[in-house]
Amino acid sequence: MARQKQKKSDNTIAQNRVARHDYFIDDEIETGMVLEGWEVKSLREGNLQLRESYVFIKNGELWLTGAHIAPLQSASSHVRPDPTRTRKLLAHRNEIDRLLGMVERRGYTLVALAAYWSHGRAKLKVGLARGKKSHDKRASVKDRDWKRDQARLLKSSGG
Repeated sequence: MARQKQKKSDNTIAQNRVARHDYFIDDEIETGMVLEGWEVKSLREGNLQLRESYVFIKNGELWLTGAHIAPLQSASSHVRPDPTRTRKLLAHRNEIDRLLGMVERRGYTLVALAAYWSHGRAKLKVGLARGKKSHDKRASVKDRDWKRDQARLLKSSGG
């Protein structure tokens, strides 16, 4: 009998890789998400896209907009799924106040970095970010390529 591959126990639902390319991430916080039932089921299947999403603060609350949760095919007929609705994020008051100060006074922006499961609850990692200029992006790509070549050289030399 052939042994079956064990499934990797990774709790990550989705990542926003473009955010790390376009922004310098200075700080990260973990927030909870207020979701509907069909959204939770869809997240369990990994149907989340964070590429064009961002977070904003309105009336002292955090909101996620632009995230796309694909509705399930087997959804109930009485539920009208809205895949791109604005979703409320849950965080402590002192964290929200600190983020508000950074966004308003220092020109930072809030981006969604990753969504994952933590103790059965959907969490979103929000990054406090500064925009990169095009020369910063080129430097990041150059550094990444150099580190890859360096690792390859060290591996081939046996050291």
